[in-house]
Order: sequence, then structure tokens, then C-alpha cells
Amino acid sequence: MSPLLVLAIGVAVVLGLILVLRLNAFLALIAAAVTVSFLAPGELTVKVSRVAEAFGTSAGKVGIPIAMAAVIGSCLLASGAADKIVRTALGLVGEKRAGAALAGSGFLLAVPVFFDTVFYLLVPLARSLYNGTRRNYVYYLVAIGTGAVMAHTLVPPTPGPLIVADQLGVDVGLLMLMGTVVSLPALVVGLFSASVMNRVIKLENPPKLEHPAPEESTESLEGPLGGPGLLAAAAPIIVPVVLVASRTILGRLAEGAAPDAAIAQLTQIANVLGDPNLALLIAAAIALAVFVHVRRPGRVELSRLVEESLLSGGLIILITAAGGAFGAMLKAAEIGPAIEQAFAGQAASGQTLLWLAFGVTSLIKVSQGSSTVAMITASAMIGAMIEGEPAAFNPVYLAIAIGCGSSLGVWMNDSGFWIFCRMGGLTESEGLKTWTIQTALMGTVAMIAACILAAFLPLQYVG
Repeated sequence: MSPLLVLAIGVAVVLGLILVLRLNAFLALIAAAVTVSFLAPGELTVKVSRVAEAFGTSAGKVGIPIAMAAVIGSCLLASGAADKIVRTALGLVGEKRAGAALAGSGFLLAVPVFFDTVFYLLVPLARSLYNGTRRNYVYYLVAIGTGAVMAHTLVPPTPGPLIVADQLGVDVGLLMLMGTVVSLPALVVGLFSASVMNRVIKLENPPKLEHPAPEESTESLEGPLGGPGLLAAAAPIIVPVVLVASRTILGRLAEGAAPDAAIAQLTQIANVLGDPNLALLIAAAIALAVFVHVRRPGRVELSRLVEESLLSGGLIILITAAGGAFGAMLKAAEIGPAIEQAFAGQAASGQTLLWLAFGVTSLIKVSQGSSTVAMITASAMIGAMIEGEPAAFNPVYLAIAIGCGSSLGVWMNDSGFWIFCRMGGLTESEGLKTWTIQTALMGTVAMIAACILAAFLPLQYVG
């Protein structure tokens, strides 16, 4: 059977089971992996077992980081650390730059916390600011989502970028760094477009203006024991970012440098501490320590928090591992050589491959609604096309292109769209005019930034 036909069947299985039968993405991806495996070359006796092996390999690579990120996110919310970060940012920049503070807080919190949770957390602050200023509600609301969605699609350990890094063989620390870099111009443009929307769009049912009770609001957010200090609140986010990034930076500095015992030892230490598994384990321990110090929970409450966190992260681990198995089976079906031949060798020659990754992810996102599923499926397809890194640039730019593509096509089949509308108090029409346009704009801007960087800063490996 033609590899391209196998690819079409695999994608049809994923989309059909999700869109038509409304099955969980895990079941859809596993079913697609098994289907592709049976259609791919190989002995009949290993066609099921190799799916299980690929699933186990993928789970081994992403399971611990995702589980630890879930624990970190729950602790940040339960201890009041997330609220501390946001309120400190607002206090530093003032009312005039509140949108930038909300966007920055959303970006920072969305690194370990899922988009939905970040939006739930910050929307009350948008309402509070609107209640105090009597204006700019759309601006505050869109600014929150602007920061959160960029981290959600471009910065590990969020599950989508994490599995994309695994599928394409991208260094996680490098993706964290470059994903943040390309997010900056998107955030700037996003804040500008949010301000334009705020002036142009008049809401049918704007939030009712009230006079809140500051004392009650503060106590409900911080709890009777008060919240943590800023350093303790930010530590679970800053520590893993620094550890993972230092591993990447020292590794690149050591490339081609003259042998030095001290540098070699420092690099070795960074390689150990900067491993995403250990770095996020350390961060989870810090987050738990902050929660215990602030809330003084009993053993039952602490155990319940951890168990609920791991349960929420467990489903994400299953989905990402199933996506890894699907990608491995596409490689076994020899999809890569067939697609390269179809593009007459142009796909792997440079920018064409980036835009192909961007477009494929966008189409999958429009079809089934989930950014994470779109990234997993697209990275499986693109990963099957390449062996190692692209010739012209580091594969981190491919990972970014896939993340950018998952920001397009946010509409009524996306749960994030409904969260934005329902939590924000917007109608479907208002959501399409604001959130759908905003996410498409930011994804496009970040994609253009990635293409420019790939051309002038290819980050090719030395040696």
C-alpha cells in the first residue's frame, strides 16, 4: 500500500474517532497507531507489540515531566503562589500597563499550569480591574489569553510542546528558550491588537460594575494564613527553567571549545540537574514545600492534592504517549521518503518545510479543535519525514512552526474557545471577533519570527 494512502488512513482514523464518535483522543491515537502498524511493512507477529513498545518509549520520555508539572500547577494554585505572582506584577507596572502584566503573568503561569486553569485564575482579576477602572474589559480579557496561549503552544513542559520536542529530537531547554524568544513579538502585537479590539468591539452584556469588598476578596484568594512571598511563589517556575536552560547553554558553549576540566565538570553537573525529569521533580518538591509551609495541610489534604494532580496529568500522559506511538508507526510505514519524493526534495530544503509543518498543524487544529492533539499528530507526520535535523536549520524551528500552527483555527470545536467566551461573558460572535482572530494573529506573527530566526540564526550543530 502507498505510504501516502497509509498516512491518509491514519489521519482519517484520528479525526473520525474524535469528531464523529466523540471518543477520547487517547483511544483515537492508539487506534490509529495500530491501524497504521498493520498497514506498514513488517512481520505480522510484531505489528501490535511494536505499538506497545513505542507507547512505552514515549511515556518514559514525557511521563515524569508531565506528572510533575501537574503537581506544580496544583500547588501554585492551592498555596496562593499563582495569585501572588499576578498581583505583584500588577503592583509593579500599575493600571496603565495592567494588560502587559496580565499577559506576562498568563505566559509565566501557563508554563507549568494548563491554559484552562490559568484562564480560570486570571479572569476574576480582569473583572476586578474593569470594576475599578470602568473600562478596558475586552483588553484585559484578551491580554490574559494572549500570554497563556503562547506558553501553552510553544514552551515545555506543557504537554504539546514536550511531545513535539520528543518526536523531532529537539532539546527541551532549547525549545523553552527559543519558544520564549519568538513569543515576545507575538505578545507585543497581541497586546496592540487587544487594545484595538477593546476600542472597536462593544459587548452585548458587559460585566456589571460593583463595589467589591477588598478584605473579603484578599482573604478568599490568600487564605487565613496568608500567601507565600514572591521568591517562594516563583521558585517552582524559575528553578526548572534555569536548570534546563543552563544545561542547554553550557552544552552549546562547550561545543568546539578547548578541553577544560572545570568546564567539563560543570557541564556534567548541568546535564544531570538540567534533565527535565530531575529539574521538574525538584520544582515539584519546592512547590509542595511552599504549599505545606503556607497552608499547613494535614496528611489527608496533602495526599488528596497530589492524587488529584496526578489523575489530571495521567490522561495527558496517555494521550502524549499514544501520539508518540502513532508517530513511530508512521515512520515504520516509510511516510517520510514518500512525502519527500512528493515534494521533489523541496520539503527538506529550508523554509518550505517550516510552512508545511505550520499548515498541516493548522488544518488538523481546525478539524478537531484540540491544540495538543494537533501538535501531537502533526509532529508525528513531520517527524516521519526527517531523519535527524533538517539540513538548513535546527529542528527547534520545526517544533515552533508546529506550535504556531496549533494557534490557528480556534473556533467552536475548541474547548478553549468556550472557556474564553463563558468565563469572559462573551457571546459566540464576540468570541470569534476577538479570540479567534487574536490566536490566529499571534500564531502567524510567531511563525514569521521563527522563519526569520531560522534564516539568520540556524543554530546548526557543530561537529
